[in-house]
Amino acid sequence: MHKKITNTTWGICIVMLLFFLKTQAQQDPQYTQYMYNMNVVNPAYTTNEPGMLNFGTLYRTQWENAVGAPKTLTFFAHTPLSEKIEMGASIISDDIGDGSLKENNIYVDFAYILKLDEQSNLSLGLKGGITTFETNFNGFRLPEVQDDPAFNENMNNTFPNVGIGAFYNRDKFYAGLSIPNLLTSKHLENRDGLNRIGSEAIHLFGMAGYVFDINPNLKLKPSVLTKMVSGAPITADVSFNALFNNRFEGGISYRLDDSVNAMFNIAVIPSVRIGYAYDYTLSNLGAFNNGSHEIFVLFNLDLWGLKKGYDKSPRFY
Repeated sequence: MHKKITNTTWGICIVMLLFFLKTQAQQDPQYTQYMYNMNVVNPAYTTNEPGMLNFGTLYRTQWENAVGAPKTLTFFAHTPLSEKIEMGASIISDDIGDGSLKENNIYVDFAYILKLDEQSNLSLGLKGGITTFETNFNGFRLPEVQDDPAFNENMNNTFPNVGIGAFYNRDKFYAGLSIPNLLTSKHLENRDGLNRIGSEAIHLFGMAGYVFDINPNLKLKPSVLTKMVSGAPITADVSFNALFNNRFEGGISYRLDDSVNAMFNIAVIPSVRIGYAYDYTLSNLGAFNNGSHEIFVLFNLDLWGLKKGYDKSPRFY
């Protein structure tokens, strides 16, 4: 079902599409609650919990009420196969412009764990999979240039991709580096004399966090996620969460030159956690949207019955 778009609406929509594609730091989906779907960003992420299958889903609507704003649905899972090997998978579905542009990423992760000492691990990870890219310009009415050939043909392409990462964790500290997409596949290109925008840029992610045990019922969890890509400013999310009784968690974060964010999650039962985050836009885009919303559900499934209770080793990140 295709909707006709008025001139004004079309103008806003195309600006949003161009902004999303041209602003390279925004090519990969961003998450306010990144600490709970870490393997999406870093294939080397490990939990070191034998027999535990961690999986979940996250849905994000960015720039609520802005025409053509991105919507992202993510599924992620990972589990140790042995003391040295963890495997993971992720499916990321982006929808921009109410179906005008759709991108799906399907990946499998492999992490090999190096034991540095009794408390420290360094894992090296590899991510591999495909990216599908689809456009649908049916029903578009251009305000000035009618019958623009750049919008006459819809595209449906599939590209391979690989990523790498490293992840260090010691007791209640973690740090990592990753490049989720190493291949710079062109989504839209120069063809038939037309210059079409859009290619996959290489993103470098850095992450770190620590858990402070204030007392048995209170833990403080500062963390940071940085994103770097050639030709765009460095972006960073600085977050501060507090965990109460290993059940209730709340926090705030600041995304550099972009937004301030609030988040909350609760363990409804020991193996299921539900969370919500709201981003208040600080940039000029704030005049055109009502912020961003993000919800997630996490599951911890004890496959082999090895874990006798969840209080002993709660999932901090």
